[in-house]
Parts: sequence; C-alpha cells; structure tokens
Amino acid sequence: MNDYVWYVSYGSNLLKERFLIYINGGKFPGSTAVYLGCKNKSLPKDCQDIYINSELYFARTSKSWNGAVAFIRTQFSAKEITLGRMYLITKEQFIDIVKQENSIKNDLDIDFNNVINKQSSIISNGFYGNILFIGNQDNYPMFTFTNKEDIQEPKRPTKEYLSAIIRGIKQTFGYNNEIIFDYLTSKKGIKDNYRKEELLNIIKEHN
Repeated sequence: MNDYVWYVSYGSNLLKERFLIYINGGKFPGSTAVYLGCKNKSLPKDCQDIYINSELYFARTSKSWNGAVAFIRTQFSAKEITLGRMYLITKEQFIDIVKQENSIKNDLDIDFNNVINKQSSIISNGFYGNILFIGNQDNYPMFTFTNKEDIQEPKRPTKEYLSAIIRGIKQTFGYNNEIIFDYLTSKKGIKDNYRKEELLNIIKEHN
C-alpha cells in the first residue's frame, strides 16, 4: 500500500461516474473528450469527502466542456472552503490521470517526495499542470492539481459541467438544493454569469 496516494478532486470528478472515466476510459455525457483510461484499471481502494481550504473559481475555456472549468488557488486559507472528494488510488493511476487532464502523450514521472517537500510542483503547461500536496489522511499523502497561474479571468462554466459538479456534491455530501446554491452562487465565474433563478433551476434538475 506504499504505492497508494489520495487524489483530491473538487470539480466534475466529485461525481464518481465521471471520475471512473479516467480509470476505465471512455466518454462522459456532456463532454466531448474521449479518454484512454489508466493502464491499471483497478477501482479506488477508498473514497472520502474533504473540505479544501482554498478558493474555488472557474476560468479558461475547455474544449471538452466548451466552457470554463474549476480551479483552486494555490494560496490556502482557513477562511476558504471548497468541497472535495478524494480517491485512494495508485501512484501510477494518479500519474495517468494527470496525463489525461493535461493531454500529455509522452511518459511522465512525478517525484511525489519532491512535491511533498516543496508543497507543489509544476509538471506541465496544461490546465492542471500544477501538482499540490495538501496533507495526509490515514497515513497516505493527499495530492490535487490546479493551474500554474493563480490569478485568471473568471469565465462561465457550461450547464453540463455545473451539472456534473452538482450531482457530485449531492452524491458525496448529500447536501440539499439550498446549501448547494449558497455554495456555488458566490464563486467567481458563476456569480457574474448566471442569474440566481437559472442556477437554482439547474440544481433542482438533479433531485
């Protein structure tokens, strides 16, 4: 089990069915991307909810989703809470997921001890090329990834992308519509691009 790490997700991978596309390969409804999956297709040994002390925001334009996607700041603060879900997977699987997220075709080696020592490591210019170490849980290190640029122009995520996140929050935390609305409505990329009624209607679609 020394080869296992926690992959901490905070975007569409909150939804387990979406995350398993990265393990098994395939295409998720609402996204145009087709993924190869991991070489090792074994399922996660465990999954848990997590509160991440970093600001969630939406930026860039993903070709897969045709809109903005989720990122977190690299500056952590106890005042910020982002809802997350983490999966206990092998280091090899984590690397394969990073490759898929960043469209890396060549071999990739991640020095996990170096990431732990430095708290972060930029391994790619892709959307999610900045690997972050955020602590330990049950004696396994926790890693996530975000963009290397901490300040980006907020942009509008698509309904399909938000729907995956909303379903993932309900699946992971069991929160009701009001709590999810309060959580999402203040996020940069959403608050200036979605009317409150529009956002609430999307949330209600997934009861």
